[in-house]
Amino acid sequence: MPAPPIVHSPLPYESRLQARDRAAIDLVVIHCTELPDLATAREFGEQVHYAGSGTGNSGHFYIDRDGSVHQYVDIGRVAHHTRGHNARSIGIELVNTGRWPNWLDAGHQAMDEPYGEAQIDALLGLLESLRGQLPGLAWIAGHEDLDTTEVEARDDPARRVRRKRDPGPLFPWATVVPACGLQRQA
Repeated sequence: MPAPPIVHSPLPYESRLQARDRAAIDLVVIHCTELPDLATAREFGEQVHYAGSGTGNSGHFYIDRDGSVHQYVDIGRVAHHTRGHNARSIGIELVNTGRWPNWLDAGHQAMDEPYGEAQIDALLGLLESLRGQLPGLAWIAGHEDLDTTEVEARDDPARRVRRKRDPGPLFPWATVVPACGLQRQA
């Protein structure tokens, strides 16, 4: 699969993110934005959540529904996308509504937007390119595999819901894993 063209759009705080040795990167974490579109995901990525460093939460790459690939953070920097795994991983966000806008409501946990062929083809091309750039890259996981935290449901305090469920049940792992050359880490 050929590498897709990448639109470089660094986040305003990219230079404040911790630099890292690319040789330490061995994991790709697949996310879905759980937002309606790429523009909203960009707005969220630009928000500063960590006053001390002046940085926020973001993946390295975003793949829109049309298959376009946008890079918000250089792979030589640690992006904040998965608790406890950021220093060793690349975060790839697929634009998908997920549970938006009621992420933590017990009555709104279905994730029913499928991932399109253009998005998955772009993902596979990007993964192939990353494997060529990062010889230590060996693993792939979903955000939901690595962050299994449950929290109180916003609409029903007696119930608990998963804090992170992305990329969700409609992500085509059976297609992606055999095609990407990485092993699934759970």
